[in-house]
Amino acid sequence: MSKGGRITLIKSTLASIPIYQLSLFRMPKSVVKRIEKLQKDFLWGGGSLERKIHLINWEVVCTQKEKGGLGIWKIDLLNKALLGKWIWRFAYEKDFFWKKVIEVKYDQEGFGWRTNEARGIYGVGVWKEILKEASWCWDNIEFKVGRGTKVKFWIDHWCGNATLSQIFPQIYAMAALRNATVYEVWDSSLGQDGWNLRLSRDFNDWELDLIRELLLLLRDFKISSEDDSVLWKGGGHDTFRIRDAYNLLVAPNPIVFPKKRIWVDEVPTKVAFFVWEATWEKILTLDRLQK
Repeated sequence: MSKGGRITLIKSTLASIPIYQLSLFRMPKSVVKRIEKLQKDFLWGGGSLERKIHLINWEVVCTQKEKGGLGIWKIDLLNKALLGKWIWRFAYEKDFFWKKVIEVKYDQEGFGWRTNEARGIYGVGVWKEILKEASWCWDNIEFKVGRGTKVKFWIDHWCGNATLSQIFPQIYAMAALRNATVYEVWDSSLGQDGWNLRLSRDFNDWELDLIRELLLLLRDFKISSEDDSVLWKGGGHDTFRIRDAYNLLVAPNPIVFPKKRIWVDEVPTKVAFFVWEATWEKILTLDRLQK
């Protein structure tokens, strides 16, 4: 079987058959290693009956073609992305039966965007493993303010590139209500509506520039009659997508690979695969002599 056929089969079978389980359960590391070994051996033609050299590191093989790989999913990262989707769904979806069951069992945290941490006898199960992905997921989630009753002004990420408490720590230290919602800071009694920061003391002259920067950042935001909601930052689509989440989990790779010069539609895949190996200078000695 040609290398192109092997790549197609890896993507359509070994990488896709366990998708259903990966989307809900965390795959044990030993199982991940076993499946990846099957993929490696099949790609390089050895299988379990014949040992052949794995010319290129598997980490490289699993990167995108633009970065010099073959675009094969890394199973452990795909598992994390699929589990992370439940964190997003819990915050994004409303009045779904599965969400109500989780809320009853684990209780809500804050305004109901997430559940309490799973602990003790209630922490043994599927949701406990899913919650392990909450940290990186919430690093890529921001709030879209509507009424502002379910978004904390200082602590939640809804304005700017980070939370306002991180961008303006000096002003946050002066805040009288550090857990105030956006709705509580918005003051409709002002002339054309505006923000009342509710500071615990008058600010000093040297703090005036910080106040001005904060108000400039807030000037395009207003309270509306819509419900507060969440947006997914990674990928530029505002909603969670598995491929976008997966790419966030992949280690940064600055390599620029000549993908368009190698993976050409008109060229047989086995030829493109050979050129791919040659570009990495990983072809065998006899192949080098023939070249």
